[in-house]
Amino acid sequence: MNVRPAHHTCAEVVPAEDTLDEALRRAFWQSLNRAPLPAMHALEVAARTLGTLYRQVARAHEQPGGCGCGWEPDPDCDLIVLEANLAAALLHPPQTNLIRMPVAGSA
Repeated sequence: MNVRPAHHTCAEVVPAEDTLDEALRRAFWQSLNRAPLPAMHALEVAARTLGTLYRQVARAHEQPGGCGCGWEPDPDCDLIVLEANLAAALLHPPQTNLIRMPVAGSA
């Protein structure tokens, strides 16, 4: 399956982090639009899914011949980092980025 990257009208190069962030947010909201859930229930499901992803990635790194990036999973420390990033996100919401806003009309 060949997936084409999103087209951007500016010369801005979208970092991989931004691409993943946007994909996760879009999937979360699209899922809620199809099958509404109470907010906290939806966030709990998202947290469980993130935990599952962490375990899958950790397993891939622990196996002989696994990923060669050098990361060594440490659930205790990694959980602290993830919690700290969540807290930081709650305290400092991301700035609006005009390139990602839907077009409302034309001039």
